[in-house]
Amino acid sequence: MVSGKTRKNDEQYYVVTYRDPVEDKIVSLKARRIGDSSLGLAFVCISEFIFETSPLLVNPDEEAMKKKFADIHSLHLSIYSIVSIAEVGGSHQGLKFTKDKSNLVVLPNPSDKGEGGR
Repeated sequence: MVSGKTRKNDEQYYVVTYRDPVEDKIVSLKARRIGDSSLGLAFVCISEFIFETSPLLVNPDEEAMKKKFADIHSLHLSIYSIVSIAEVGGSHQGLKFTKDKSNLVVLPNPSDKGEGGR
């Protein structure tokens, strides 16, 4: 879904920065939703894109992105191409992936025991 509306200051959205494999450059994209991808655990689904439009100022990069994503409902990006995801807006909810199967194991730091772990 492409939105040409001006967003409110308290509206929550994400700024996803990723490496575009086709153009081989770093791209930033604003979206309202980020979640699990149906393509598997190594992908993230981005949808409900936001494009800033103004009748007074024309941004060629923004217009090109709006045209590129005009018929795209969701974008599935590899986690290896994503550089960063920034959450912006008044109500921060954080990202929660329901299909996340990763297990984080925190190993003890030898220097925490004092004297280099001896």
